[in-house]
Amino acid sequence: MLSPLLTPFANAEIHPLNDAALAGVTGQGGVTVELETKLSIDQFSWTDEGILAVNGLRLSGKNDSVLDNLKLTIDIAGQDEVLEHGFSEIARRANAGLLDTSNPDVANALANYSVAGEFGKQFNKGDLVIHLGAVDTGDPTSLNDYLGAVDFELSVDSITSRGSGGSATLFSNVLLQGNLGPTDLVIRNGGSAMRTLANGNSVSGSELQLDTHFEITNGRLNWDAADVILLFNFAAVGIEGLQIHNRRGADTLGHFGMANATAKLSRGTSAGSGKNGLSIHDVEFRADIDMPVFKVGGTSIGTVQFTDFAITDTTMMVYGH
Repeated sequence: MLSPLLTPFANAEIHPLNDAALAGVTGQGGVTVELETKLSIDQFSWTDEGILAVNGLRLSGKNDSVLDNLKLTIDIAGQDEVLEHGFSEIARRANAGLLDTSNPDVANALANYSVAGEFGKQFNKGDLVIHLGAVDTGDPTSLNDYLGAVDFELSVDSITSRGSGGSATLFSNVLLQGNLGPTDLVIRNGGSAMRTLANGNSVSGSELQLDTHFEITNGRLNWDAADVILLFNFAAVGIEGLQIHNRRGADTLGHFGMANATAKLSRGTSAGSGKNGLSIHDVEFRADIDMPVFKVGGTSIGTVQFTDFAITDTTMMVYGH
């Protein structure tokens, strides 16, 4: 016997939408999702001849509170439609006279995100646009309120490698606290068209584009033994008071003091090997990095700083072997 709550649905008729009806549902306002969450994973691992494991991962708000005040706006763009992107909210406030345009970052946002009387970025028909911002950004005249509206905490107990000879700890006691700025995920609808990168790799015109701003206000980790982005290989290193931002040097304009990372991901073919795989291209990372306590073998060797740390012109092709 059907529940009374289900009876109306059981008796309803389903009618397919024809082309004319489908045309009437385009150009809608999209979907907004307000999100609160905490994430914990005891372990996730990759097993090949050995095992690489991430142990005790947790994502939350600062001090293990709920990660909240998150707002996702999700839209499928029409042709040349202007949608929320990056610091477009700052441009909107500056245009309304709520923010001082003598601030170079504010002036830059107003110039870059003003499009034909709207504020955001222009997209093509069929692009899927996901923008992550805050539900409540506080005082609309305060940049500090806006930039600190979404706080987060990421912790990892350890990252380990295990094989027939035993196990080794690569990183341990990882804790990163900070603020998340505007973050955008865009799936560009380029159809089946392919394009060629500067290095000769062929990649799909349909791609996932990531653009995020963030800052680490306090962090720590033990760097037990590992390579990082093929640039550094240390062991028995401890870092405390880590900060990642973009507040000094010659590379600050448009970032409001936050670090910035961008990348594009798509299907691709390597020009060198001819292998098909995942292309990660147009990768950029820009930040200043402060490590006020840098220990080697448990003893501090002083303070380490990077100014205008930039990774650019980076392309990767990832495939199995």
